[in-house]
Amino acid sequence: MQFISLKDLREKELVPGFKVRFVHSDNMTLAYWTIKGNSSLPGHSHLHEQVVNIIEGEFELTIDGEVRILKGGEVAVIPPHVTHSGRSVTDCSIIDVFYPIREDYL
Repeated sequence: MQFISLKDLREKELVPGFKVRFVHSDNMTLAYWTIKGNSSLPGHSHLHEQVVNIIEGEFELTIDGEVRILKGGEVAVIPPHVTHSGRSVTDCSIIDVFYPIREDYL
């Protein structure tokens, strides 16, 4: 068992406007994002299943060509190997859950 305080984790800016803190378990990675409004994430895919949890703000998410604007309290599930991209409409707070663990983010 492990207890973690997010404020004790180093924040990284992986893409301009996208700052993140990572928590890793044995099988999953959780990404706690703070995103500046009008920041873009280019299209990409990965072997991980991803669950996107919008905590605050509005985020335009494109999954396999389908575009949706998600708001706080909404969730999207992205299957493995599916191309997706996004753009923050406003400042956002998002939690992403990845399975299996994101080795590239360790």
